[in-house]
Amino acid sequence: MEILTESNYARNIIIVLANLPDFLRKPILKKRMTEYFSLPEQEKEEIINNALEAGPTIPFPNFSKLFKTWLQVLVTFSEKQRKELFLQYINAVIIFPEKLINFHLDGILEIFMSLNDDEKLILSKSIREIIAELDVGKKKTLLFLIPNNAKIQIGV
Repeated sequence: MEILTESNYARNIIIVLANLPDFLRKPILKKRMTEYFSLPEQEKEEIINNALEAGPTIPFPNFSKLFKTWLQVLVTFSEKQRKELFLQYINAVIIFPEKLINFHLDGILEIFMSLNDDEKLILSKSIREIIAELDVGKKKTLLFLIPNNAKIQIGV
């Protein structure tokens, strides 16, 4: 019997969302992502950490559908919101780089590359601006963690 812990809860939500058809997954994910911005800082950090814990435990075909939808929804948000959400993930990965190791980074890059050119351009611009604003130590750590082929595609 699986004990219901925070990471299991996050994993279960991710599995349910990933298994929904696109026409349901996209609006539900958008609503959840919109709610994120009104949460207290501690809850935001908890959500990000839970997502980073749960993501690698999801079979990649399911995860990839959800991640692509997440990116497509993220493109529809304001630049400020996009940068806030990306920065939360970047800071969590800088603090706990081991969380990134379990992800299938080549597969994640393939998902990014499957987006249309406008979506890729919008997301790349946000990521480049965040990286440019990081202090030297954080920037060095992050650039060490990002695979070279991803750096090329993002333009960093």
